[in-house]
Amino acid sequence: MSVNKVILVGNVGRDPEVRYLDSGVAVASFPLATSESYTSKTGEKVTTTEWHNIVLWRGLAEVAEKYVTKGRQLYIEGRIRTRSYDDKEGNKRYMTEIYGDNMQMLGRKDDAPMGMSSEPTAQNVASEPKAETPKVDNFAAEEEDDLPF
Repeated sequence: MSVNKVILVGNVGRDPEVRYLDSGVAVASFPLATSESYTSKTGEKVTTTEWHNIVLWRGLAEVAEKYVTKGRQLYIEGRIRTRSYDDKEGNKRYMTEIYGDNMQMLGRKDDAPMGMSSEPTAQNVASEPKAETPKVDNFAAEEEDDLPF
């Protein structure tokens, strides 16, 4: 058995780009930023941001087209997909995307992008209680940049 499941809570990096296939199926794509903070060995607070390429299909894409805007905080559940393409010079490139199966808008509708809480309330995200976020070991967090991928 294998599992391909991703859960992200982050802020939308730009308004969704929505297109419709010849069959009428809607496809929305946009970047989503997630951040992680830790304290370095010197006591300095360090925040790292990861950008994720989100792809939504059909009804979710239509909802994103109407309601999702840059800065909006979202909960996304989905699957990781990697696709390849050839660039203008003929080099093979790879793009990793999150195909969303579930999306929930977090925060208040009138929240400004910078005023949104980075922590969603548990009842907005899932019916199960939220697990405590483990503290990041400073050594491991600093070594993370040395990973070959």
